[in-house]
Formats: sequence, structure tokens, C-alpha cells
Amino acid sequence: MPDTTPPDLRHGHLEDLQALLTGTTFVALGVLMFKQLGLLTGGTAGVAFWLHYATGWNFGLVFFALNLPFYALAWRRMGRTFTLKTFAAVALLATLTNLLPKWVGFEHLHPVATALIGGVLMGTGMLILFRHQASLGGFNVLVLYLQETRGWRAGHIQMALDCSIVLLAFAVTDWQHVLLSVLGALALNQTLATNH
Repeated sequence: MPDTTPPDLRHGHLEDLQALLTGTTFVALGVLMFKQLGLLTGGTAGVAFWLHYATGWNFGLVFFALNLPFYALAWRRMGRTFTLKTFAAVALLATLTNLLPKWVGFEHLHPVATALIGGVLMGTGMLILFRHQASLGGFNVLVLYLQETRGWRAGHIQMALDCSIVLLAFAVTDWQHVLLSVLGALALNQTLATNH
């Protein structure tokens, strides 16, 4: 798929690199906050959270593995550049979710504030990636594909998918954590719906 971005809106390689680092760091901080309180989110990250809580498997490795099947769709429908940037973003996020707990710690996290701030951080990070023709794979690829081909708003589709995944959390946590997770998913997706 050729790049249809107008020339005056295209980004250089250094700008893309900075966006990949910034976007994935924002998302990783949100993930760290959610993980500390036992919250979930949507998309492949939500599935990775679910598996992490249910089995104790490493979140970053599970997240990376869950995204592997989506690269074929990304390559075929979104192009080589998008796929390579997405692969880099997924790998960076998987790495950062393992490194950040060694660098950053939270002594106190208010549950409602964490759901809202963590959701906005993740939504903003994803928005940065989207604006640089990248994503965090998985459902992001599907959502962007549907926006490009059908004109459906990425934020609205993502919100429906994410809320469905968060509801699966009842299998691994209590209703208070599910409610906070839904609040976080709404904050994340409202950020996307408003700005994308």
C-alpha cells in the first residue's frame, strides 16, 4: 500500500524514531501503573494482561507473541513501512514493560486516578504511534485497517473491542478491578476518538 500522506505531513526518520520511543514509553508507563494495581486494558495488551494475571507469564513476552499473527495483515494491507514500524513499537513496548519497573516505582496509586491517567497515557502513546504510521499491532492493525478501508472511526472500534476484552477480566479479578479497568479503557479510547 503506497504512502498517501501529503508530502508536507510526512515525518523524517529521526522524527519517527523519536515518536516510537515517546509513544511506547507513554504506553509502557500506563501499563506499569495498571499492572501495579491489577487492572486490565483492551486489545492484545488486555489479552496479555489477562494471561499474565491468570498464569504469571511475563507480560512483555506474551504481548510480543500475541502480536505475531497480525503482521501478515499489516504487511498485506498497510504496507511494509507500517509493518516494520509496528514491529519496532511492539518490540520496544515489550522491552520497556520489563525495564521500567527497574527504573520507576510508584509508592501510592489512587485507583480511579490510575485508571484515568494510565488510560490517557496509553491513548496518547498510541495516538503518537498512529500519527507516525505505526501501531502496537494486534487489534490496532485491524482498527486502522477498518478506518482506512471502511471509514470507521478507529477510537470507536477500539473502544468496543477493548470493553469486550475487559469484561473477560471477571474470570481473573473482582468487579471493582473490572470497573476500574473499564474506566481506563474508556479514558484510553476517548483520547483516541477525540484526537484521531
